[in-house]
Amino acid sequence: MYRRHLNCSDLKSAILYEVFPRNHGKTGTFQDITDDLERIRSLGTDIVWLMPFYPTGRLNRKGKSGSPYAISDYRSIDPALGDFDDFQVLVESVHDLGMKLIIDIVFNHTSCDSNLIKTHPDWFLKDEAGNFSRKENNWSDVYDLDYSQTELWRAQIDTLKFWCARGIDGFRCDVASLVPLRFWESARSTVDPDRKLIWLAESVHKSFVHHLRKEGFYCSSDPELHSVFDLTYDYDGFEYLTPALEKGQPIGPYLNHLFIQQTLYPADSCKLRFLENHDVPRVAGRVTNQRCLKNWSVFYALLPGTTLIYAGQEYGLTHLPNLFERDKINWPEKAVGFYNFFKKLMIVSRKIKRAGTDFDIREIQRGLLQISWSGKKDKFTALADLSLNTSEYHLDMPLSGEELLTCNSLQRPTGITRRMLPLIFQTA
Repeated sequence: MYRRHLNCSDLKSAILYEVFPRNHGKTGTFQDITDDLERIRSLGTDIVWLMPFYPTGRLNRKGKSGSPYAISDYRSIDPALGDFDDFQVLVESVHDLGMKLIIDIVFNHTSCDSNLIKTHPDWFLKDEAGNFSRKENNWSDVYDLDYSQTELWRAQIDTLKFWCARGIDGFRCDVASLVPLRFWESARSTVDPDRKLIWLAESVHKSFVHHLRKEGFYCSSDPELHSVFDLTYDYDGFEYLTPALEKGQPIGPYLNHLFIQQTLYPADSCKLRFLENHDVPRVAGRVTNQRCLKNWSVFYALLPGTTLIYAGQEYGLTHLPNLFERDKINWPEKAVGFYNFFKKLMIVSRKIKRAGTDFDIREIQRGLLQISWSGKKDKFTALADLSLNTSEYHLDMPLSGEELLTCNSLQRPTGITRRMLPLIFQTA
């Protein structure tokens, strides 16, 4: 099957679905994921991201199963998930459904008993006493790699080539900020000179950048990473978003940061927008009012950039799978009301962002956001209430057009009750 390259414009409207392989299905295998692909695709998904599926280390392991990010062998598969044939079936099945597949690459560190520790101990960070070390003490199940070793660069690039040969479409690079940008530049120019693969950087919170630099370690900022990567995490804004999400504080600081991203970052940069992922608590566990959850979902889905769905988010699940244990997702037996809403939202938001080139967002009353997308032919407006503190809003504009989440015609004067929200309508 012909695989279309996703360009920058495509990524800015794409939907990425994150899968935790060992916890996704009943048996914890690649086959579980393959069997679920049609449902995943029905959400409007363009890209499937597999969290690490490699063998995990045992030395200093956290929990019984260990973190999938404490990898003992970059070029092997955890036998509990399947083998290379099973992986190949998964890759081909993703492509047959018109989606892309990216895999997790964890190049800042390995497990404390990795094959590289045994064969190339000189490739690792050491403390003053010559002991294996790490930049972040809380990551006690890993040792950090030392990129002053040029032979390490060649080995890591060969690992990228190894997985490219198996038909994958790109990489999600774990804590990419902590690995020298010059390495990423070399890796992409060598492995992907035509820039056809998808490169997603897990950039880090600004406070973490500041902390590491104060400690004397290297750490890239988001604008620096965009010289190599197609996508970076939205963690640079999360320190403004989280207080609004969890404590009902004003959303204004995050909207101000959006403006910074759109003006001070490279013009073709793209952010990964999310309310949850494997490291962040389930949004449905933090926003327990379902109407409020729907409003927050509309808000994040219509932000410029790639929309992330962490498996289970579409059902409004509240339990976050444990990173260190076998902790399978408890999938509902049938679609529920929130699932149907979320599925419709993903399809609608994808359509809007593909039709629109001009984005605007403003807070018209405390907690009430007006989000606008417009293109050459179409104009879309959404209203999302992030606070639910007000029973009725009085708008300075009439609402008229097709309401896209319900497909109902909307003719409304300037008054609106919160029970009507969220709303998305096409105005031209």
